[in-house]
Amino acid sequence: MKCFGRLARGAALTGLLVMGGAAPAFAGPAEVALLQTYIGEWRGRGTLTGANVETVVCRLSLKQGNQDKVNYSGRCSLAGTQLTVAGTMAYIAASKRYEAVMSSNATFRGVAVGQKRGSNLIFNLQERDEDEDGKELAISAQINLQSDAIKVVFDVIYVENGDSLRAEVPFTK
Repeated sequence: MKCFGRLARGAALTGLLVMGGAAPAFAGPAEVALLQTYIGEWRGRGTLTGANVETVVCRLSLKQGNQDKVNYSGRCSLAGTQLTVAGTMAYIAASKRYEAVMSSNATFRGVAVGQKRGSNLIFNLQERDEDEDGKELAISAQINLQSDAIKVVFDVIYVENGDSLRAEVPFTK
């Protein structure tokens, strides 16, 4: 297995915090109330597994935004690398779904689509990107927002050879 470069690790860390900026939303009270239950300060500690197993430490702050949105900002630390992300999540009534778009200092941008399942809100992200050497990466993430926790599982796979990187981080308030 190869040693993953800074961009691949940055993409993996970005996926841990994907929950960002959506278009204006005119949601019903139930959708807005569900988003607002996640407002607060969240902390997470988990693992990043690839060529090595490393500890990941993250912080995530969710705050009330404009037009029934919830803004967020976050940071993860891993082996001396810092990743920051920011954005907004919202319910898009026209699409009848939750959406989250984010930006990061790792030049990664993505849109995650969310669905309500029981009392949880689950966002799924599927993207393609390239590492610093131009090799294609398949990126996927699942962010499970629960009443008292956020659980994130994130995978980066090198398309050419199948090498992979997996991050799992549970967050609590």
